[in-house]
Amino acid sequence: MKLTFLGAAREVTGSMLRVDTEGGAFLVDCGMFQGRRAESRERNRDLPAAAIGVDATILTHAHIDHAGCLPVLVRSGFAGAIHTTPATRDLCSYMLRDSARIQQSDADYLNRKHANDPNWEPIRPIYDEDEAIATLGRFETVPYHRRFHPVRGTTATFFDAGHILGSAQVMLDIVDGGRVRRLVVSGDLGRGGLPIMRDPETPPGPIDVLVMESTYGDRRHGDVARMHDDLARVIGATVQRGGKVLVPAFALGRTQEVLFVLNELRQAGRLPAVPIFLDSPLAIDVTSVFRLHPECYDAPTRRFLDEHGDPFAVQGLRIARTRDESMAINDVVGPAIIIAASGMCEGGRVLHHLRNLVEDPRNTILVVGFMAQHTLGRRLAERRPHVKIWGVERDLHAQVEVLDAFSAHADASDLRAYAAACAPRDRVFLVHGEPEAQAALREVLTSDGLAVEAPVRGQTVEWARSP
Repeated sequence: MKLTFLGAAREVTGSMLRVDTEGGAFLVDCGMFQGRRAESRERNRDLPAAAIGVDATILTHAHIDHAGCLPVLVRSGFAGAIHTTPATRDLCSYMLRDSARIQQSDADYLNRKHANDPNWEPIRPIYDEDEAIATLGRFETVPYHRRFHPVRGTTATFFDAGHILGSAQVMLDIVDGGRVRRLVVSGDLGRGGLPIMRDPETPPGPIDVLVMESTYGDRRHGDVARMHDDLARVIGATVQRGGKVLVPAFALGRTQEVLFVLNELRQAGRLPAVPIFLDSPLAIDVTSVFRLHPECYDAPTRRFLDEHGDPFAVQGLRIARTRDESMAINDVVGPAIIIAASGMCEGGRVLHHLRNLVEDPRNTILVVGFMAQHTLGRRLAERRPHVKIWGVERDLHAQVEVLDAFSAHADASDLRAYAAACAPRDRVFLVHGEPEAQAALREVLTSDGLAVEAPVRGQTVEWARSP
């Protein structure tokens, strides 16, 4: 039995793990790498041969850095099933198609911009919308806690990861040399007490090997209990200055959390009477999927649903689906709250809002999610004095507030507690984390008596059979 780490090894995006067993090989996730544009295009367009040649795929959740290259996998010759939860499949029906549209739009823009450059090589999307739709036909959905068999001799079970709607950990019972070994792949883990989502579960033991995310392995988040107070404080201060609050938010997960907290603040009379704009067609569609899956909600969200109705229909919310509706927000006079994608500010409608707002000190850029290295979002979060938007350098005069209480990822304390609860008898492999975060977490887990490794991309680990 072998594990091959094809992506998200000593980096955060592009999750992709190959598992080889006696009965066949399968992938866990096939995510899109996000970083420098040229490198991203190359890595996402040309998947490793080891990924294409598997018999099946298991998808932990619908975020693009875990699901975004599935159409490339299918187009490249993968002929197997893609196993995931029902909510994840429904989310992917929007996420993958939107990814294809964004790629086409970006390619069209850049090709027009460089049309007169004789050295310019035209950019093509790594997949189109038809290929995304064809990929959806490969999905086979399995609820939490129900066993399924991705390949002969392997029994898989999904457990709630508490990260986003439908997110799952994967417990794999694998026949190896006449005995059963248990491998758990955490996917992305959430935090206890987050809005909407249930808390992460702990798969039952005994567990032999744990492959665990480490995104925030070197830091602790703000207390979830402060989420409402922090958001109310930032909005109140910005409104007093006469400014606008711009929230670059992932269309999946973070947008719905922000809407729900704003709804609770408005119900409690703690939100100023300013317009709230949801400017992301994808976020609008994804929110409709959230409404279809109340079985994934935690108890407080279900109570809110019973008492107040739709958790995401905050009073004063205005929907901007069309391009004209989006551009019209730039003409709004006075304070407002604008929620727009993409979450890392690498594309989408948030860019024209940043261009319009970033140089005015009355405004606030509100960071509520992880920003990967080499992204505009990371440069904003680091409060760089100058940032490039659509190739034009602009001075950052707007206030930047980072509210890490909104993070949907487990922090260092959560990860330590999760690893201790899983208590793997063999090893922990850290993935989905930058080297600094992994080094800090590795030190802590090693001090707890666990054997910990942080594999590099492309590394294969032989899982030796016990006598």
